[in-house]
Amino acid sequence: MPGTNTSAARPFGRRLLRRLGRPSRGAAVVWVPLAALVCGLFTGALASRAAWETSRAQPDRAEASAILTMAFPGHDLGEIDTPPALFVVYGHALRLGTVKTLVFGDGGEYQESATGAAAFGAPPVPAEQIVAVARDRLTGAGWRVYDPRVAEGISCADKMCATPLPITDTTLTARRGDTILNASVSSQTAVDATYLAVELHRAPPPLVVPAGVFGTLLGAVAGWWVFGWASRRTAGRRRGGAVSVLLGVAVVLWWLPVLLAVPSLLRHHLGESHPAWHPFWEWLGQPAASLLFLVGAVCALLALGLAAGARRNQTPEAPVG
Repeated sequence: MPGTNTSAARPFGRRLLRRLGRPSRGAAVVWVPLAALVCGLFTGALASRAAWETSRAQPDRAEASAILTMAFPGHDLGEIDTPPALFVVYGHALRLGTVKTLVFGDGGEYQESATGAAAFGAPPVPAEQIVAVARDRLTGAGWRVYDPRVAEGISCADKMCATPLPITDTTLTARRGDTILNASVSSQTAVDATYLAVELHRAPPPLVVPAGVFGTLLGAVAGWWVFGWASRRTAGRRRGGAVSVLLGVAVVLWWLPVLLAVPSLLRHHLGESHPAWHPFWEWLGQPAASLLFLVGAVCALLALGLAAGARRNQTPEAPVG
């Protein structure tokens, strides 16, 4: 009968959720939710990176030349450099040879690329005039121009710096559509130095946010089920202690970069104009802390392997009332 089938299905559903989702007692009550949440964050970051592939390529020389000529008339910006890929490490596309660079200390160099150009020597007009003209021309062309940031410094006329010269460095940021412009204008007068540097790059494509949210939810649910299962399968058994220690170490190694990166990036965003947020994975301290992530992943896999190999007849856990 329909009623009988429904009532029978409910206890089965509760048993299934209890087995898969609910962690056992003790330390697992703490590390299982933390592991599930950070797994969700990592999955969301991976999904957002995949969504970045829907972005348009970085501006080519023709597009960049049109923008630079419009915004900075009369300035010889020389050769326009175009990047080899959407994301680069030290200006090069990611490949097997650069994986070592990411893992051992330089993971922070994995960044979105940009099309760039620069002008050298003393500025032909005051730096303030270059910035004012660029703001007016960009605004007139439909760009949203953010308030420039000015930093003061000192330049030296000779190697001994007997005559220190005050200089200013002004950063100008603007956005139109999915294109972001970052320009640095210096008042320095050295012949071999850069007085104007401009970079053009793409804003995150629209799919990045929904992909990140969906990936986070999916990863958190999967992590809750998997780690909850591991904690219940080994609770009260010989391998329970080893599983708890391994997963506890993994949780610490995964969360530590997050706790360090989030406050730093928040201060950075609040202190400067940002037409777009930094990529999801940078908020998790990745790939700058990719070595910690990999060590934590090895610990988690070892713990899950121990849980999967635990025998049912080994000191079963006390029944839950």
